[in-house]
Amino acid sequence: MLTFRALGPFQARHGETSLDLGGQRQMAVLARLLVAGGRAVPVTMLIDELWPGEPPAQALSTIQGYVSRLRRALEPGRAPREEAEVLVSAPPGYALRASPGQVDAWSFESAVKTGGEPAEVWRRLDAALALWRGPALAEFSDLPWAASEAGRLEELRLIAVERRADAGLLLGHSGALVADLEAHASAHPLREEAWRLLALALYRNGRQGDALGALRRARVMLRDELGLDLGATLQRLESDMLAQAVHLDPPAGTVRATVPATEPAARATPAEERSLPGLRIVVVDDQALVRTGLRVVLDSEPGFELVGEAENGEQAIAVVRETSPDLVLMDIQMPRLDGLTAARRILADKTPPKVVMMTTFGTDDNLYAALRAGVSGFVLKTSAPEQLITAMRAAQAGDALIDPAVTTRLIAAFAGRTDPSAPPGLAGLGDADLDLMKLVARGLTNRQIATTLAVPEGAVSRSVVRLLDHLGLFDRAQLVVTAYESGLVNPGDVAR
Repeated sequence: MLTFRALGPFQARHGETSLDLGGQRQMAVLARLLVAGGRAVPVTMLIDELWPGEPPAQALSTIQGYVSRLRRALEPGRAPREEAEVLVSAPPGYALRASPGQVDAWSFESAVKTGGEPAEVWRRLDAALALWRGPALAEFSDLPWAASEAGRLEELRLIAVERRADAGLLLGHSGALVADLEAHASAHPLREEAWRLLALALYRNGRQGDALGALRRARVMLRDELGLDLGATLQRLESDMLAQAVHLDPPAGTVRATVPATEPAARATPAEERSLPGLRIVVVDDQALVRTGLRVVLDSEPGFELVGEAENGEQAIAVVRETSPDLVLMDIQMPRLDGLTAARRILADKTPPKVVMMTTFGTDDNLYAALRAGVSGFVLKTSAPEQLITAMRAAQAGDALIDPAVTTRLIAAFAGRTDPSAPPGLAGLGDADLDLMKLVARGLTNRQIATTLAVPEGAVSRSVVRLLDHLGLFDRAQLVVTAYESGLVNPGDVAR
């Protein structure tokens, strides 16, 4: 069987025999067709991408010559006039016809995106990671398309490392995972999921002090590099470790390994959370690079479907009305029509989607206005992919997850300002309602509030809905704003 090795040094093999694919540019043609994933690549695009800037006068005939020689190498037994079956003509260009099992990169991507039971995930990702033999497409790193694809594959590799480790922790392999996770977290210190997995592996290996030390290292790293505190997941993990929470112990049974990577793997997960429906998402950002990065994140997360993109607020409104998504992930600063204005118009529709805003800075007046408008929260663009996924899942579940690094500074800066459009006071609410509102303002989810108050989660959900109705609000984030503006909660209380 013909097999393409596309994750490390580029080569093609027929059985156990390596094939001669010619020189660097000829191999680049084949690599570009592999990156296309079976889709046709126009000849004009091949020319532009193989010779960025100034293609030679005979570029077309050169490409045709490369294709002819590659066809002979890939199908040595094909008769001279017989139609090619691997590298085929697909007007206005060419395409590579191969099965996923014949291309390492395709097999790898499929393995990363497939869920399953922990033992199966562990086995499959172990085999997938073994396919790597060096940086992806390293021979063509000077070509923009190859650099972009190499970055995408590298992000998938990091996700694979973390999901394999997540499955391993569920299977009781904490001791064997510590060394690898230490190296992973050190190499990628801004990935909070790497620190979560390392801390949990250490804790389950009887090294509670080292586990807390790992979280302290993560906090120092994030503060030094980005000026951020630990995300909500790591803060919760740290608190649970200090309390020696039972759910951090190795699970007695096996649960599915498709729990979102941003949640502690061993945490008891309610059935309704495990069975969350698929999430249809529209991404809005004026920077193509940001949209590409988000596309990679969403494409690698089971149950997420990117149904549309837009580069400004005006396009966003049209795309949302055309696709009817469940959630919109939108930049707040954009040309033509800004994200805040677009969010207001989208949320004014009869059955609006959830909206999560993205921002580069956490001290913008617009962010506070966005909360008032009813968005489900906002996250920093510098957030790790797992934090973005957490924010979207939280919005889907009806929670308002706001990046803690933004929340404290934002509310401290703007809470208490008089505003004629501020929500009404809290007259008519009893002590129980006020206590509930305080817990919501602290950023607790319905499940956490239920645990704190020792009541059923469903009762908390109904009480939150009743509070929203009483105050004339429609989103949990607006409830947080109301708690601060009314003086029920003070900015200094947010971390208590």
